[in-house]
Amino acid sequence: MAADEANTSAASAAPLAPLPDHRDVHTAWWQELWRRHAHITTPLRQRGLMCDIEFGLSAYVVRVSLPDDSYLFISPPQEPPSGRPPGDPEGWIVTREHISDRSRLFERVYDSAPPDYPGGPQRPEARYGGSVQPLIEAIDHHLTQLGLLPSLPPSTGDPLISTTPQHPAPSHTGIADQAPTYVYGDAILALTDHLNGTASYTEVAALLHQMGDPINGLLERLADFVEAAGEKAKESEDDDGFDLSYDLADAADIRKAGEVLYVAEDRMRALSPAPATPRSPAGPSRTPASAPPGLPLAAPRRAR
Repeated sequence: MAADEANTSAASAAPLAPLPDHRDVHTAWWQELWRRHAHITTPLRQRGLMCDIEFGLSAYVVRVSLPDDSYLFISPPQEPPSGRPPGDPEGWIVTREHISDRSRLFERVYDSAPPDYPGGPQRPEARYGGSVQPLIEAIDHHLTQLGLLPSLPPSTGDPLISTTPQHPAPSHTGIADQAPTYVYGDAILALTDHLNGTASYTEVAALLHQMGDPINGLLERLADFVEAAGEKAKESEDDDGFDLSYDLADAADIRKAGEVLYVAEDRMRALSPAPATPRSPAGPSRTPASAPPGLPLAAPRRAR
């Protein structure tokens, strides 16, 4: 499947859990949903957990199969429904559920959704909103306590970084005959060489996603780094330290470039050559019916 290959090409060297086994996996609407939720499914599949996308009460959810036959359901707010696009809600709700003839399990693992009404109670993680990293960390912690993580990857860092050899943090001693190392710059240079050598627009789009994703993308992480450097400058309590922090805050506007790359991802993917139109043995070519616009309101009945 093209969407899965694109995400896997930029993911960590850790083996991924397999895709679900149903015919929807080969449909365009399911692949689009899978792409929009890849920032959640990829780190969980790196942990050996099989994921699927299905329709909940009013929005699409990620269903995660656990070794004890229970499931995690990762969803946006369902009641009232979220008005945001799939994969980018205002908050996430994670529940673990299991139903059998003898018992019924329901526990809330994580809830960063806003309260149902103004001034209503909310859980501590609500401050994270739609951020994915705290969500994955909470799932890791909970499943580790229950002994339900089948495996852990060698590194749970950003997939882009984990594709490169691991080295000690670079340092510069200031000694003239001892050149500094540029591990992170070399990693991006290698990535650029890889991009120059590929003929697949889909693969280029996947690399743009790694750069421009507004939650886990490289430019977002780089902006976080620059802002953190500014905070360090403030800690000096020196006038020039404050001036430097303001300059670094301006430099963190690199996020604007990330917004451009995030849009460029879909435009790059659209450059993929369309498959040849099959011709009827009887005569002229037939144009296949175009896919319906948007995503379905409910998942089609699936045959397993």
